[in-house]
Amino acid sequence: MKSNMKSLFLLVFFAFHVFVLGATDWTREEYVEMYSKWAVGEMNRSGIPASITLAQGILESNNGNSTLATKGNNHFGIKCHGWKGKKIIHDDDKKNECFRKYKSARESYNDHTDFLMGSPRYSFLFEMEQTDYKGWAKGLKKAGYATAPKYADMLIKIIDENDLDQYDTGERRPVVADAGKTGETQELTDVDNFEVEMGRRVLVRNRINYIIVKEGDSYQSLNEEFDMLPFELAKYNEIMRDSKLAKGQVLYLQPKRTKASVEYRFHTVEEGETMYAISQMYGIKLKKLMQKNLVKEGEEPEVGDVIHLRKKKEAVEMEAD
Repeated sequence: MKSNMKSLFLLVFFAFHVFVLGATDWTREEYVEMYSKWAVGEMNRSGIPASITLAQGILESNNGNSTLATKGNNHFGIKCHGWKGKKIIHDDDKKNECFRKYKSARESYNDHTDFLMGSPRYSFLFEMEQTDYKGWAKGLKKAGYATAPKYADMLIKIIDENDLDQYDTGERRPVVADAGKTGETQELTDVDNFEVEMGRRVLVRNRINYIIVKEGDSYQSLNEEFDMLPFELAKYNEIMRDSKLAKGQVLYLQPKRTKASVEYRFHTVEEGETMYAISQMYGIKLKKLMQKNLVKEGEEPEVGDVIHLRKKKEAVEMEAD
């Protein structure tokens, strides 16, 4: 109750600050105070370090003061990419680019988590510990989250300068109160007394639950862990029951779908990728993916080939004529 009252007070305070006083120049400290609880909640849901979420929010929204944040509640600079909700047009790398517009900042935080969890190019990040914020920062840059050359360095600097990694473990460090007020050391309590869940994360892609294989996992151990029937993992992932699993491998806990999520229409083949690997990457049944691309059994794509993920190749070509 006490925590809820504090959150309500903060919401009222910032609403008064912005709408009555006409001020929109939030400080970094105010931003962290306002959104740290949400960042921790998203971390507990997904494994994304709260420090990374906060640092991205701070950087992408300029402490909540950017046009995208104030007019579109978009704190993470996420572009439309198949978004079916409201949109806001804003100049970024190019003029008049399309960005997602949210009903609230809370919705922006939720969607940031879903965006990272649901995109194949960010899968490798979830193999990292949630306390490895430097690894996450470098991984986000590697995966192409932002074009700024020093993006990872900027995130790490924000985290280090503001001690944001304290939120990644659930333990808030003692801080020194403003010397002009009490001059005493104050202890900050845990946010809602939450406990960090260090178990396996179940992620979501293409509206399908999946996990990432860890060292020591086996087909049998995962069947027991998730209380699944002997054939289910094999059927859902189109593998043999005695298949050897590799660390970092994606395994679906539900049937794959007939096409990719709406934001993924095409995939350009890279070195070493097979049709099966692409089917796992996007959560598409292998047979359906091969049918869409007129690929016969035993055939594999070449580097640079464009794989159609939602519509049949011939149908897309007809639309283009």
